[in-house]
Amino acid sequence: QVQLVESGGGLVQPGGSLRLSCTASGTFVSINAMGWYRQAPGKERELVASISSGDWPNYADSVKGRSTISRDNAKNTVYLEMNSLKGEDTAVYYCNAHVKVRTLLSRIYWGQGTQVTVSS
Repeated sequence: QVQLVESGGGLVQPGGSLRLSCTASGTFVSINAMGWYRQAPGKERELVASISSGDWPNYADSVKGRSTISRDNAKNTVYLEMNSLKGEDTAVYYCNAHVKVRTLLSRIYWGQGTQVTVSS
């Protein structure tokens, strides 16, 4: 079984910054792509950013230029730094990982979510 545990959410003032972390634990062969999604009330879950096993990042247009996704493969951890936060960034942020559980078997896992609220 693989678990993803997020941390770093909370209340942030507009214009502020935050750093989210997500660590994978359990038994697996390797982790391929990792990413962050978010879901605001009444809206569908959307991709925020993802990063491949080769460290190639991909960003949603809404966060491009003010966000950085990175990973530490030795720690099985993915990070998301966001700057110049806006009210529309308020959402529950979910970590996602494509995990090679064993030979010829890969699965997608999700974290439990961490609330980010941008408000003064």
